[in-house]
Amino acid sequence: MFAALPDALSGEVFEELVHAGSVRIERIVSRGQQTPEGDWYDQQEHEWVIVLQGAARVILETAAGDSDESSVNEVALEAGDYLNIPAGCRHRVSWTAPDQVTIWLAVFYR
Repeated sequence: MFAALPDALSGEVFEELVHAGSVRIERIVSRGQQTPEGDWYDQQEHEWVIVLQGAARVILETAAGDSDESSVNEVALEAGDYLNIPAGCRHRVSWTAPDQVTIWLAVFYR
């Protein structure tokens, strides 16, 4: 996970490690990147993600019960912290450490 890291200076690098049936596992390498302002991930599969090295912040948009309103939460992640993002939950990376490589392990599942 920590060897032969790709250069993430020009952009985040997504590497598929395993894809079997409804499960996909990726290594993501970041260094100062964030999701472009106004862009959101909104995927059809659940995503469990752990930061193995570095630090990041993720913004989650969640529905507020029966109303049409939503709330926004920012979650700070450091090495060892993980997050489960349900399918259909809009989210974006708001920050990754600019002075070090951040290595994520992401598991996508249905």
